[in-house]
Amino acid sequence: MSNASYQQRRSEIETYFDRTAMAAWEALTSTAPVSKIRATVRTGRDNMRNMLLSWLPADMSGMRLLDAGCGTGALALQAAARGAEVVAIDLSPQLISIAAERAAASPHATKIAFHAGDMLDKNHGRFDYAVMMDSIIHYNQEDAIHALSQLAARVDCAIFFTFAPRTVLLGTMLSVGKIMPRGDRSPAIIPQSEARLQREVALRPAFARFNVGRTSRITSGFYFSQAMEITAC
Repeated sequence: MSNASYQQRRSEIETYFDRTAMAAWEALTSTAPVSKIRATVRTGRDNMRNMLLSWLPADMSGMRLLDAGCGTGALALQAAARGAEVVAIDLSPQLISIAAERAAASPHATKIAFHAGDMLDKNHGRFDYAVMMDSIIHYNQEDAIHALSQLAARVDCAIFFTFAPRTVLLGTMLSVGKIMPRGDRSPAIIPQSEARLQREVALRPAFARFNVGRTSRITSGFYFSQAMEITAC
């Protein structure tokens, strides 16, 4: 079942970030010097985050935002600065600890509730917007759609999510990566078909209120990601 598959993959991702990749991820999301390859990833992630923020309203006073897969909290902080009440969730307790520590100096920190756990947890209630930046790139297409459909039931306006686009270049780079012996290998990125994602939104009852809106791709060296909006407002 999709849910069982999602839970298994979620556990693998949590283990990777909390036990293997924490130091590298903390450096990547800071201003610390990193390798040239990681610098391209940092730039790509910054560009993607800025684009997703540009899709959100400039004034979010009175709105609730779910930052699903918040990492170290950069997007959550900027949304809070616009007036949003933010629920920022990540699987990794260590990432959440870093996010809370970095947010503590901000005057907007009180508008953010950080949680370590499942981004699909219904106990966090309803939202006006949800952002899933690089949160479903390690899931197969059925599990990614399952996650989107679960959130769609609790989001009133729009969901912005990113996925790894299915391109020849990305496929080649991932294939090369698979044969390189790395003991700390992260869970594989699984490219998705944009056309199929759009069909699923059009056909599945869970998305009956939604239509596909904006879509845009960010490529920066070793960072390949495409953002898509599904909107009900």
